[in-house]
Amino acid sequence: MNQMTEIKPLTRKDFESDQDVRWCPGCGDYAVLAQVQKLLPTLGIPREQFAFISGIGCSSRFPYYMETYGMHSIHGRAPAIASGLKLARPELSVWVVSGDGDSLAIGGNHFIHAMRRNIGLKIILLNNRIYGLTKGQYSPTSEFGKKTKTTPLGSIDRPFSPISVALGAGATFVARTVDSDHPHLLDTLRRAAEHRGTAFVEVLQNCIVFNDGAYDALANKETRDDARLLLEHGKPMRFGKDGSKGIRMRGFEPEVVTVGEGGVTEADLSVHDESAANGGLAFFLSQFAAPLPVPLGVFRAVEAPAYETLSTQLAADARAQRGSGTLEKLFNSGDTWTID
Repeated sequence: MNQMTEIKPLTRKDFESDQDVRWCPGCGDYAVLAQVQKLLPTLGIPREQFAFISGIGCSSRFPYYMETYGMHSIHGRAPAIASGLKLARPELSVWVVSGDGDSLAIGGNHFIHAMRRNIGLKIILLNNRIYGLTKGQYSPTSEFGKKTKTTPLGSIDRPFSPISVALGAGATFVARTVDSDHPHLLDTLRRAAEHRGTAFVEVLQNCIVFNDGAYDALANKETRDDARLLLEHGKPMRFGKDGSKGIRMRGFEPEVVTVGEGGVTEADLSVHDESAANGGLAFFLSQFAAPLPVPLGVFRAVEAPAYETLSTQLAADARAQRGSGTLEKLFNSGDTWTID
């Protein structure tokens, strides 16, 4: 007689490995790790169906601290390795954890093509605007004029916007959050986990040793209301204390206005639409720079066929037309040569 085995609900503790977490005390990575470990047990996915893949950098220690399958791979190639895993095992929930240097420098090509293909990966990019693991060189997201060990007179490179790059590559889910706002971080990661296709989340993350305070304006209770714009689908773009400020368009130029002054009403404000068929609004928001507030939340969330679904169907169609095939037939098909 078969007995039903009771399935024990998973908890955050089930996703905590026995490895000592070796990030610097105060690093923003701790917050991301905690929220991911808090999220996974709520998704209804067996623990053995999660895999975390990373490249090189401080963020890439992530798989060691997750009690799941995972791989610490090579510099910039995590999306390629994760893509192969997702194609081979499409039922798995595959996550990529990377940094601004790993994904946007040596790994830039792999990053953009993961977005373009819409393969079902959840990609978290921890952006501290610095190379932390190698002790403080400037990165592709470091601000213009940034003085570092490799740019002692100030960087003359214009920084990448990870959000703009992802949108330009055709990503179907693009979001930004910050390590200091744990509820917002958790909610954003949940949205990403539920998306079919590539889900990209940029986490603005503090490096306490080599770039401390890069996002202080977004974390400080005295300044954060005026410094950030929380995007909400279908709602006017309001920010500031009590939502007194907003974003209004003047042609193709955004401007900050105060609701209730100069005849400005909520009806004058731009409305966020994360599901617009045209991604122009999302890209427009990704280009916001001071004195405009930093947009946080989901920039774009649209449905499109996932690459692994199309690949599985393509393989099924090929087998239906040509049969299952064997390695022997493959090796001896087409033009062959005999080498003496």
